[in-house]
Amino acid sequence: MSELITAELVDLDLSAGSKEAAARSLAERMAGRGRVTDLEGFLADVAAREAQMPTGLDGGIGIPHCRSAHVTEPTLAFGRSAAGIDFGAADGPADLIFLIAAPAGGDADHLSILSTLARHLMDEEFTGALRAADDPAAAAALIRGDEPGAVTEAEDKAEDKAEDKAEDEAESAPGATPEPGAAPENTAAPFKIVAVTSCPTGIAHTYMAAEALAKAGKEAGVELVVETQGSAGFTRLDPEVVAAADAVIFAHDVEVRDKARFAGKPTVDVGVKAGVNRPAELIAEVREKAARGDVSAPATAGPAPMDRGGEAGDGFGTRLRKWLMTGVSYMVPFVAAGGLLIALAFAIGGYGINKAPSVAEHFVWTESASWAALLFQIGNVAFGFLVPVLAGFIAYGMADRPGLVPGFVGGAISLTVNAGFLGGLIAGLIAGAVVMAVQRVRVPPALRGIMPVVVIPLLSSAVVGFLMFLVIGKPVAALQKALTDWLSGLSGANAVILGVILGLMMTFDLGGPLNKVAYAFAVGGLANPNEGSLKVMAAVMAAGMVPPLAMAVATTVRGRLFTRTERENGKAAWVLGASFITEGAIPFAAADPLRVIPSAMAGGAVTGALSMAFGCTLRAPHGGVFVVPLIGQPLLYLVAVLAGTAVSAALVVLLKGLRKTTEPASVAPEPEPAEGTPVAA
Repeated sequence: MSELITAELVDLDLSAGSKEAAARSLAERMAGRGRVTDLEGFLADVAAREAQMPTGLDGGIGIPHCRSAHVTEPTLAFGRSAAGIDFGAADGPADLIFLIAAPAGGDADHLSILSTLARHLMDEEFTGALRAADDPAAAAALIRGDEPGAVTEAEDKAEDKAEDKAEDEAESAPGATPEPGAAPENTAAPFKIVAVTSCPTGIAHTYMAAEALAKAGKEAGVELVVETQGSAGFTRLDPEVVAAADAVIFAHDVEVRDKARFAGKPTVDVGVKAGVNRPAELIAEVREKAARGDVSAPATAGPAPMDRGGEAGDGFGTRLRKWLMTGVSYMVPFVAAGGLLIALAFAIGGYGINKAPSVAEHFVWTESASWAALLFQIGNVAFGFLVPVLAGFIAYGMADRPGLVPGFVGGAISLTVNAGFLGGLIAGLIAGAVVMAVQRVRVPPALRGIMPVVVIPLLSSAVVGFLMFLVIGKPVAALQKALTDWLSGLSGANAVILGVILGLMMTFDLGGPLNKVAYAFAVGGLANPNEGSLKVMAAVMAAGMVPPLAMAVATTVRGRLFTRTERENGKAAWVLGASFITEGAIPFAAADPLRVIPSAMAGGAVTGALSMAFGCTLRAPHGGVFVVPLIGQPLLYLVAVLAGTAVSAALVVLLKGLRKTTEPASVAPEPEPAEGTPVAA
């Protein structure tokens, strides 16, 4: 097994001017040592990780990192920049840059070493020694822990044990007497906090947050125990430690595993970078919550999965998008199951099958019509959950589990009063807001246990039901009817303009929030289908197929413009595009967003406009080319998809070709052309 870092992987005079250039410079050293097999593919993975959250840390540190299939073994490259490079830290540019590369199946031992490094980065003595190092070999040895002054994991543990033992002996010594005038609190049990830290890759921020919280805890005089949920696995905190804790801190960007363990305690819930940058504030905040008697643990409060990782400064628009995405993401499986069952029913029994009697009363095993009716009625039941699930999980995104009951109730009432999809959106937001308001009310400790089970569901459901039945439901139902009538009457230029808009929305973020909004809008119309809503569904699916198909075509006709990894992704994009999985174009957009995304949007707009102009309709919410028999005007529909694909593919080839011809004149030497030519082993 090779050493994690060697002198060849150290650059003490890193001259890069941007974080992308810095990552490339350090990654080239890794590739030169055989640690990275595909430079461009690895850099795309680094960029994708950076897009999730900036990797700059206070104190002049940048730690770009990722897990990648293009990494052969865990590797670390270090660069020191005299000018500093902006990695998004609040206190300015970083002069110490660590590029951490972990293989997709990285072993626990090496990942443990990486986590130890992450902890050492919180030590000013360690970073000071790196800034003073004048030899790459010495810097590499210092990072590995070989240098005499370097802090090793074993020394850390020994020091911690010695300190803990000394504190325990001091606290338990029967003859110990306080200093004159000492406060009575000195003899009381210390405030106890348990914390959980985690980040998307589980390599660096996870352990740096843990170290920062532990240090801040010692300075604040509290007992703080951290559970790190990282790539090397995690060891659950002792249940007795959790039970004895006075408060909880979650510093995470991925969902906390087994979170129910911490229910019923005052909780601070933030992104992992807050744990790194302001641990003392988090400790003070959770102590204040405990003093007030606030309970905001996961079982009774706090945002749900789609709201994780947001810092306290996230704007309302950002949080609203996450809440809506939560509802849509849980709704989509119901859409796929119910919609495809209904589509199959139409394929077998024709569009009149929706008039068939209940199969519970009349079913003939040998008649295809009975089987078609069965599929239609099962799909119809599944479709009936769309609005309640949407509303319920929007509320869940806002207020976690207590939001589910009022959200589902509000969504069901929306169907009852014919407020439809829009009513479900509003009901979910109202339900979440009501639950969050109820949770802010201070209650006696004796009532906290029944709050999430009895009080919150009762009060919030009553309030949401009142508002949906008597205040909001009818106006929203009227708006829904007006929108449905407008869609039904769409024709000519108006329909084409709508097709362009839907096409742009479907291709702008390739499966992201805007894409899901357009898709949810189309699916909502299938609940009460008419000519207009069926045209919208057809345009949305057609436009969503274009980006991956265009990337597949482009990598086939002009492969030398793409990296080896992109060419491999292009093969899969044929199937993904044909299946209406827009996300198949994401790897291309992550590597080259300024060329890929505008190209995809141009093709999507063309396809959406043509689909609407041709009057194509679709009753299935998913399926791509596999549901062509269920499409009205199927040949023209395919023409629309092919036209948009051709536009996108031609545009991306043109833009990439221009880059290839202009880059050598301004940047030399440039490794990209060699990567795009026939690949050597």
